[in-house]
This record gives sequence, structure tokens and C-alpha cells, in this order.
Amino acid sequence: MIKASSILGKVETALVEANTIMDNKIKSSLYLYDGPFSSVLNENSILAEKLKLPLCQDTGFIEFFVFIGQEISLEEPISDTLNMAVRRAYSTNPYRYSVVRDPLIHRENTGDNTPSVVHTFMVSGRELEIRFLVKGGGSENLSRLFMLNPTTSQEEFIEIIVSSISEGGARGCPPLRVGIGIGGSSEKSMLLAKFALTRELDSRNPDVGYAFLEEKLLNEINSLHIGYQGLGEGITAYSVSIETAPCHIAILPVSLAIDCYLCRKGVVTFEDR
Repeated sequence: MIKASSILGKVETALVEANTIMDNKIKSSLYLYDGPFSSVLNENSILAEKLKLPLCQDTGFIEFFVFIGQEISLEEPISDTLNMAVRRAYSTNPYRYSVVRDPLIHRENTGDNTPSVVHTFMVSGRELEIRFLVKGGGSENLSRLFMLNPTTSQEEFIEIIVSSISEGGARGCPPLRVGIGIGGSSEKSMLLAKFALTRELDSRNPDVGYAFLEEKLLNEINSLHIGYQGLGEGITAYSVSIETAPCHIAILPVSLAIDCYLCRKGVVTFEDR
């Protein structure tokens, strides 16, 4: 049995850290940038951590990926625990509430940044792993689904992804973190693309072919020269991560997920000993 209070406390702390403390790899990249507003961006990261203020006014919605070992028992539904963690983190800190209850007609704000988006997966073992993304609206709006012809070549695949980022990348607050899901079904490919954003920035797909595609895409995207905040200087993307799944012989689903220059994410783990 893993106590709900233990999960609640660790997730709440991780959410606050993700919103206020810039990842060291992002800091290192920003330090190398000396183009427009570089001093402002660096000062922002320093003050946010020092004063415990959000790195960005768009403190986003939270998307969780939860892997539950089959030998684990939980006190309550994991979505209840995670929503409480979000509610506490966002209501006790100066974060914006960005979730509306009804998506089309009324769009009234829920007032506590819940509910979150929670994906759960049953896996083997005695561990509970919770990954999350803090997703702002600008980068989320760049999500794309492409139902490609199964005969699509690697060159055509690269062109489609790069063209999409060329068209809208500046609106996602670059440099971007790019996640790509290939295969499965339409919804599975998007889930894979989102999950790819939870990987470490310098990780590579274990398959040599897909690792090559990640590097090739990164080079092509950076050759667009969109640059920091869309101002044409510095890198356009930190990294590209690809996740794949088997699919039907007559389809080739490809999804694109984008994260902004802050790449706010986290992971917490628990083990039932």
C-alpha cells in the first residue's frame, strides 16, 4: 500500500519546482544564448527560483503519465490524489488557473486548475512512477496529427514535420522540445508524442534508425533559424524525441507534440517494499 498522503506531498512539491526552477540543461542552453532579451530571460530564471515565482505567467494545465505496478495497492483512485496535488500547488502559490470546465459553450474557469489530464498504465512490478508535463497553451496549440500514406518515405516524413514547425513554431515560445509519436492509432500516436516530451533532453531512441531520424530532424528544425522566442537568433529546438508503436498495415499515424522553451516536466517514483 502506498499512502495517498505520500503521493500528494511529493507530487505537489515536484509541481512547484517545475514551475519555478529551470532545468539545468535548459539553463546551460540559455547561458550560451546572447541574442535579443538574453539578459531578461536569464534574470527571469534567477528571480523565479529565488522568489518562488512562476517562470511563466502561463502555468498551464497538468498532464500526467502514471505507471502502476500490478503488485501495488493505492488508498484511492490515483486521479483523485493527483488532482488534489494540483489543487494545492496552484491554490497556495501565485499560479494562474487555466482550466475551463466546459470546452465550447460556457468555458467557465474551474478556479483551481483541475481536473488534470491523467493517463494510467498497468505494468509489472512494485513501483509507481508518475511523470508529468506542465503544458502551456501556446505550445499545446501546435499539436498535430497526420494520417500518412503507409508508403511515405523518411524524407517525406521529415519534410512534413519540419514544415509544420516552420509554419507555427514561433508561436510556441522556442527553443522547442519536439515529441513525435509514430504508429499505433490516431490517439495512440498523440499519446506517444506527448510521452516523448517526458524523456530527458539528451536521450536517444534505442533503435539506431529512429535515433538517426531524431538527429536529422533536429538539424533540419534548427536550420529554420526561428531562434529564441521567434527572434531569429540562437537555436530553434533543444531536441527531438520519437516514440513508436506497431500499427495496421494500411495506416501510418504520426503525431507532433511541442513544449515551450521552459520544458516544465517532472517525475516522481514510489516503491512498495
